[in-house]
Amino acid sequence: MGVQIDVHGLAKSFGRQNIWQDVSLTLPAGELSVLLGPSGTGKSVFLKCLVGLLRPEHGRIMVDGVDVCRCTEAERYELRKLFGVLFQDGALFGSMTVYDNVAFPLREHTRKTEAEIRRVVADKMELVGLAGAGHKLPAEISGGMRKRAGLARALVLDPEIILCDEPDSGLDPVRTAYLSQLLVDLNAQIDATILIVTHNISVARTVPDNLGMLYRRRLVGFGPREILLTSEEPVVAQFLGGHRHGPIGMSEEKDAVVAAAEGAWPRPLPELVPQLTPSPGLPVRRAIRRRQERVRLMLPTLPAATRRNVAATLDCARPGASR
Repeated sequence: MGVQIDVHGLAKSFGRQNIWQDVSLTLPAGELSVLLGPSGTGKSVFLKCLVGLLRPEHGRIMVDGVDVCRCTEAERYELRKLFGVLFQDGALFGSMTVYDNVAFPLREHTRKTEAEIRRVVADKMELVGLAGAGHKLPAEISGGMRKRAGLARALVLDPEIILCDEPDSGLDPVRTAYLSQLLVDLNAQIDATILIVTHNISVARTVPDNLGMLYRRRLVGFGPREILLTSEEPVVAQFLGGHRHGPIGMSEEKDAVVAAAEGAWPRPLPELVPQLTPSPGLPVRRAIRRRQERVRLMLPTLPAATRRNVAATLDCARPGASR
């Protein structure tokens, strides 16, 4: 099962530019989470802090009992073995074949023989639907295939945590749907902790167990999908609904005069769309039961209308899901 990540009071700046501050959240072990936010809100910076590529000015990131922000280089090197990272553009080496790109972490970080590497690479490439494409160069395959090759490379060391930086960027809706299903299927099979950074609303509504949003240098909210998708927080509701009316403007925050002139606008309680399920033949995701148990404990704290909406989805949950 994946590893839980606890983030406490994180703050990051570049010179005098404050990216975000006082970010605190828990990525539950073995669950799919999505971090949303308008462009330029520091979502990718957050991922790089989690894996130790950037160091925040304040706060803690606890992974497997170790603070990523204060550990030694040797401890950080060992911690990184828990992570698999899918970078935004796939980050493949253009002069290497797809096979050699996927095999690269095994050759760098293990003492496996080439025969063992071939078996692992073949297994991961088949898992992401790239069997038979290993001889091609990155320039010879589509953007969607490059993303899947990057994902195969992120999986070869059997990570317990998978970080995906805008995996849908540059992909058409069909390829995005395939990639979303692939991540759900992966979680069903290996129960890894997965965090996806995106601004794709369809992905945010259908894929994760947990959802959060960065806006104006702070974390607006983070929690189970049932809570965030029915949130009445204006920023969250506007972003998830794709509305023009609300606090978010073309640049970032609207001028107070403009926002006041818009006045109150009707925001019907959002409908909870169904979550993606694993492909036929795969096990029920154990993360679903764990998340729903947390949500049941939170029900009494929700507004009445939201409580009824959320409770209905819990009552319709699949029976027989195992922990």
